[in-house]
Amino acid sequence: MKHILLSLFVVAFFASCSAQINGSLNVDASADVTLRAALEPRIATLIRALSRVSGGTGTQIIDGPSIGRSMAVAPGIKAVSFTNVNSSTIEGTISLYRVDEFLAIPSRVVTTRFITYEQSGAGGQITIHLDRSSGPQIIPLISRDIVDYLTALMAPVVTGETLSRADYLDLVSNIYGKPVADEMAAARIRASIAFPGTVIAIKGGVAVDNRAEFDIPLLDLLVLERDLDYQVNW
Repeated sequence: MKHILLSLFVVAFFASCSAQINGSLNVDASADVTLRAALEPRIATLIRALSRVSGGTGTQIIDGPSIGRSMAVAPGIKAVSFTNVNSSTIEGTISLYRVDEFLAIPSRVVTTRFITYEQSGAGGQITIHLDRSSGPQIIPLISRDIVDYLTALMAPVVTGETLSRADYLDLVSNIYGKPVADEMAAARIRASIAFPGTVIAIKGGVAVDNRAEFDIPLLDLLVLERDLDYQVNW
């Protein structure tokens, strides 16, 4: 029961939160990332209620250390650690052996890798790609239980179904209510990543010197109405 509840909380957390990511890519393709993410108020209330219905206390909505242990076995992760700021906010660090090994899927399964990395002299290029065919393959690398719950939420990132953002929000609104759907629509992931050299070209974000900044609506990740492509050259 505890394992099932944890999976539910993790899914609701990453499906309904705003997050700030700061990181650095090293010359050997390793990377270090810090993350802080918080549940939106109505989602927090919903998860607290679900916890009580399932026999929990509803006090600790998410468990940072448990999430870290779950993520530790994902491909490419060297070390991961999360702690709780409060019952609905976590922060922590993730270290990667190589960015292109993170959540890597065999080429026989998908035609385009989630992350590709190329080194060229003093510079390089990193590309991130996610679509409806790769999404359902990537999520199970984090947790099989997450797949079950995101499927219950009918999120196209795991079902591969063709839904528009508006259609998906209508589904969420029908299940959990419009205020919850509105919170999901407003949630964003903001990332600031430092690179080994000055950024000379960027797709999907903005650059200042050696740092790339991204501001991504969470709904884009959940629905994948269009392929998500990000690229940085330095």
